[in-house]
Amino acid sequence: MNTPPLTSARVTPEDLTRFCLEAMRLSGLNTEDARLTAEVLVTTDTLGTFTHGTRQLRGLLKNVRSGRIRADAHETVTAQGPAWALVDAHDAMPTAVAYRSMELAMHKAKTSGISFVGVKQSSHYGAAGFYANLAARQDMFGLSMCNVDPCMAVPGAKGRVLGTNPIAYAAPAGTEKPLFLDIATSAVAATKIYTAKTLGHPIPDTWLIDEEGVPTRDYSQFPEKTVQVPMAGHKGYGLAVLVEILTAVLTGAGILSEVSSWVLDLPTPTNEGHAFIAIDIGQIMPIGHFKTRMDQMIQEIKSAPLAKDAQRIYLPGEIELERQEQALANGILLPPDVVASLRGTAEDVGLDAEQLFTH
Repeated sequence: MNTPPLTSARVTPEDLTRFCLEAMRLSGLNTEDARLTAEVLVTTDTLGTFTHGTRQLRGLLKNVRSGRIRADAHETVTAQGPAWALVDAHDAMPTAVAYRSMELAMHKAKTSGISFVGVKQSSHYGAAGFYANLAARQDMFGLSMCNVDPCMAVPGAKGRVLGTNPIAYAAPAGTEKPLFLDIATSAVAATKIYTAKTLGHPIPDTWLIDEEGVPTRDYSQFPEKTVQVPMAGHKGYGLAVLVEILTAVLTGAGILSEVSSWVLDLPTPTNEGHAFIAIDIGQIMPIGHFKTRMDQMIQEIKSAPLAKDAQRIYLPGEIELERQEQALANGILLPPDVVASLRGTAEDVGLDAEQLFTH
């Protein structure tokens, strides 16, 4: 079979969603888990965060076929109080588990003002920012984070110690766009290194260290031998430990080396942990007053004097939300590696990818 060349492709969010839903149906996912997962992944693509959007569907479904993610499983609440809950994912579809867990945190926050929901026995949940934004859309402040398998060194070490442990927050605003930040605590998200490998693009020497702890641009041995480094040295290290405490130590999930990679072909479930925090702003101050104060803060930041050659100042998440406006109006321009991954997904499950890319 002739393999199509790596090219970008423009698709509508609706067509992309239908493709994802059908791929998941053919893989045995139930309707609700497929619907929530498609929303997570396609929304992430509309924001232009292609490393964590539908590109990841193929890996998730590969884990479904191998049994590391159980298509027939559903999470359960194992313990709870008025302002907190612990959830056992039972290796169910992690994106759907995370979606419902943030909804549970929001539900509890409406009564208690603030809530925490922790999840154990889960897997890769995609972009942390999606779940934080669920809260912001309900006029709440949202925090979302997860731990992952160790692939990052810490200051003074030359091997894997911590995961890249992403963390995200989101807050509503008034006339201004809502704010959100979604970052890995490593210098760069691991998926960006995989993308560079796929496309043959060079990387800087600030992303990886070799087996002796020396900075390297060689990603050919990633993730087997080369290791990621924390962002901003000890600062990123400290944030990664914070995430590990809230998502693993506190939830009962795997800690550090107890977590398996969701990317590699391994026999055991991943056992990642997630944590979700929601704050019901309206119980602290009138939501309209909060949004006015948010606008005030945003406008003061944006009115700061510009540096030489700078065109404007962006707030956290503003670039992504502008990309989303364009994607919803004109379709999503998927980069070549995402197109290749979706073609691979179609081949894996028996779909015709051309039905998506020739519309």
